[in-house]
Amino acid sequence: MRVIAGEARSLPLKSPQGQDTRPTTDRIKETLFNMLQTRIPCGVFIDLCSGSGSIGIEAISRGARKAYFVENGREALKCIADNLHFTKFEDRAVLLKQDVVSAVSTIHEKEADIIFMDPPYQAGLEEPVLSALSRAPYVSEDTLIIIEADLKKDFSFVSDYGFWVTREKRYKTNKHVFIMKEN
Repeated sequence: MRVIAGEARSLPLKSPQGQDTRPTTDRIKETLFNMLQTRIPCGVFIDLCSGSGSIGIEAISRGARKAYFVENGREALKCIADNLHFTKFEDRAVLLKQDVVSAVSTIHEKEADIIFMDPPYQAGLEEPVLSALSRAPYVSEDTLIIIEADLKKDFSFVSDYGFWVTREKRYKTNKHVFIMKEN
């Protein structure tokens, strides 16, 4: 696993040991960031269920002004901290050591540009996190929320929280669901 592009291009990143995290492959990460490239520069990026931190680090490398990393696994937290130190991005990063639902209310930004979440597929975190995000003052009609999920995961519930699915990008084993607040 490595940083694909930008300031830290080609730097290798650590990944937590064990089965608790599934790092996003370089190919999928590259596809995702090609879709996001115009939204990232100078923006605020929030990486929920960060794992190794590779998604948020990629955002900083490509010009994000600030990135939040939310993780509660001890091994993953150490990995994120090591990766931020290695890439020299600590000054643009905020590492929150807490569960993802409560972390949503501890972030204080005027507006978040992109919120990315890659939760454990069977944990059922999508609904409670979207519920919390629907009340977060930094989530506007311009904020893009992306959830990495199992191919079979149904997202018809998002309208219950005032969101809509703008796009779904399917891969061989998973998908990215792009969500925005309804106007």
